[in-house]
Amino acid sequence: MTNPDNNYKHTDLTEKIIGCAYQVYNALGAGFIEKIYENALMIELKNAALTAQQQYPVKVYYQGILIGDYVADIIVEDKVIVELKAVSQLTKAHEVQLVNYLKATKLEVGLLINFGDQISIKRKVLSIR
Repeated sequence: MTNPDNNYKHTDLTEKIIGCAYQVYNALGAGFIEKIYENALMIELKNAALTAQQQYPVKVYYQGILIGDYVADIIVEDKVIVELKAVSQLTKAHEVQLVNYLKATKLEVGLLINFGDQISIKRKVLSIR
């Protein structure tokens, strides 16, 4: 569940990540596949002195039993999940995917970044308490 009182968690970090995403978009523009943007964003995150892990494995448990795996695009500073898309328009399903990653990892902050015709970014904060 989204917690409005917690909307400012990791704001400085997410602003840096968003700045890196704009650097990538300004350099590459629209039209590439997601993996190209992911690789370029990893370079920008490194240039910004941020620790990031690409293709981060996420395990999903139900009643303590492993029931599946996801792969999150990028985890930054072990605090923010970054899910990338390269589609004409984000959908509710893309947002739900990010929220599910947050639930599975117990992280509270995620960014959904779309490198479509225009860059678009959605920030999600999930209260896990």
